[in-house]
Parts: sequence; C-alpha cells; structure tokens
Amino acid sequence: MAATVLGQWGKDLLVVKRQKGVEMESELTACVDVAGALWIQNLRSRGKLTLGVLPQSYIHTSASLDVSRKWEKKNKIVYPPQLPGEPRRPAEIYHCRRQIKYSKDKMWYLAKLIRGMSIDQALAQLEFNDKKGAKIIKEVLLEAQDMAVRDHNVEFRSNLHIAESTSGRGQCLKRIRYHGRGHFGIMEKVYCHYFVKLVEGPPPPPEAPKTAVAHAQEYIQGLRNRTIIHTL
Repeated sequence: MAATVLGQWGKDLLVVKRQKGVEMESELTACVDVAGALWIQNLRSRGKLTLGVLPQSYIHTSASLDVSRKWEKKNKIVYPPQLPGEPRRPAEIYHCRRQIKYSKDKMWYLAKLIRGMSIDQALAQLEFNDKKGAKIIKEVLLEAQDMAVRDHNVEFRSNLHIAESTSGRGQCLKRIRYHGRGHFGIMEKVYCHYFVKLVEGPPPPPEAPKTAVAHAQEYIQGLRNRTIIHTL
C-alpha cells in the first residue's frame, strides 16, 4: 500500500516538473525573441541616425585626410605684457590657403618672388604676372590684409611687409591613365598649400651678399662647434 502511494506521488511530481519545464522553456523563448527584435530595431535606428547626420562620403575616409591647422593657430599666440620702456611689438598675421590645384614647385617661384617686399609692392608685382598661382597668391594677400585691420588692430593697411612666403605639398590624388592594348598607368593629381606671414612695419633692408671669405669662416666655425662623442 505504501509502495503504491509513493509510486503515484512520484509520477505526479514528474508530471508537474515536466509542465514547469515546458512553461519555463516557452518563457525563455519569448524573452529571446523580444530581445532579438529590440536589438534589430536599435541597430536600424542607429544606422539611420548615422547616415542621416554624416554624409555618406565620410564613411570610408581615413585619418590621413585630416588637415593640421598649425599655421593658423599661430594667430592665437598671446605674448606676455611688455615693459614700459620696451618698443611696441609689431603685429603678426598668419594666413594660408590649402589644397590649391597647382604645383608646389611652380608656386614656390612666385612665393620667393614677393618674399621681403612690402604689401603694396607685392600686390603690384602679382597684378602684372600672368601665372595662375599669382592670382591665387594675390587673393590670399588681400585676405590677410583684411585680417590685419579687422582682427589684429593694424591701423594702416599699407604698413605691412611679407616676412615669410612659402609653399607646401598638399593631399595629392592617384588616378588611372588608360593606355592601349589593355595597359594602364598611374597619374597623380597634385595639390599644394600656400603660407604667408605678414608683419607690421616697413620691410627690413636687404642683407649684403656674403663674400667667399665669410662663407669659409662660417664653415670653419661650424666644424669647430661640432660635438664629437665617445672621445676624451
């Protein structure tokens, strides 16, 4: 009698456990389905937000295309206060134009041409130069001249001279040049940067050319100033 009662009780307990297992399994499946649906919905919303805020052309760009603004940041330099008897520090204006569709070597000759000139003389030289880069440099100089009056408290627009003028290599692009018989070559579309520094005041007088004796003395002095390591 006791064995029969215990056997029946064991069967009922097994049935209850099976029913609970089925219920738990169904609840777990429902939770997984809900979590998966929410994850997919979140992924779609993030994709729409990303494509909606940023242009699609920015997706595959690399960090090498980021432009360094070191030259323009020099305009934000704050110097310490000057002493009462110290002469007034002249204003310095840094300006540039980047990614110009022009060769840096051709631009260098024009940048070298106006180096050390006053702003009016440089604009006059560029006005009568038929090069493409001359027109670009003239526009940059006029922009820098406006910046000097507007942002750097320069009183007279003509009281400026060009202290630094140089060019640099830009971000160049490689493209395919198609040849005959299924061949091809790689061509490069070159770009350049132009940098200019204007300083308030008249240009300094030109330095006299060094003689051969002066060059020789500088060379000998440079040899004497060397530091020879691993010696006594």
